[in-house]
Amino acid sequence: MKRQLASCWLLLGMLLAPWSVSATQTQHITIAAAADLHEAMGKLVEAYRHDHPDAVLDVVFGASGMLLTQIEQGAPFELFFSADSSYPQQLVDHGKAGGKPIPYAVGHLVMWSASIDMRNVQVADLVQARFGRIAIANPQHAPYGKRAEQALRAAGIWEQVQPRLVFGENIAQTAQFAQSGNVQVGLVAESLVLASPSKGSYAPVPASLHEPLRQSFVLTRRGVGNTLAEDFARYVQQAPARAILARYGFSLPDGADH
Repeated sequence: MKRQLASCWLLLGMLLAPWSVSATQTQHITIAAAADLHEAMGKLVEAYRHDHPDAVLDVVFGASGMLLTQIEQGAPFELFFSADSSYPQQLVDHGKAGGKPIPYAVGHLVMWSASIDMRNVQVADLVQARFGRIAIANPQHAPYGKRAEQALRAAGIWEQVQPRLVFGENIAQTAQFAQSGNVQVGLVAESLVLASPSKGSYAPVPASLHEPLRQSFVLTRRGVGNTLAEDFARYVQQAPARAILARYGFSLPDGADH
């Protein structure tokens, strides 16, 4: 009887073993990422999974401020990539992070149009009626929207253009407004313009007109001890990942090795 019982346990162990190995080899994380990373993050995940085929990385995109609120309310994200470094710092300050924020890029704001030649256009020129409706991301929770408002104010035209403004929930939706022609001009992330198959025409918004778009990421408290989250965090700081970000117009953060 003991011999039969031992044989049963051995057979059961042999049947369960492949499932146990599979479970340990397959890792999963969910990343909260700023909408300006929509294309770049996809390439980062694709490149990472080339060397880690068993890793499962899901990405949820949105306005950084809204993602911050979701994480603070318990959303299941292991990593938070923000378009504004102040948001990851808030997670740290509120005890919702598993480490210090790490700078990964500097973003750039541009004026983009599918129908108007924007070359040589200055921000102050947007006061002219020929530029029609202008889209910016919601300044309340989108870093690019906040910088767009700062630029319009610095150029002295905020009050004049307000009746013509259209607000996107995040910078990706704002870019869609401009790309589709629903608005004549969008103040959007350069990264999304470079990723667009129909680039249209765009001009940079001078960095002197707004606060820098310093972007950081942070491991959330949920991500502490998750080896996949920690490894991906290391990967995005390395040269291959930085080359992908540079392809989409991002600059290296202050202090990063070139």
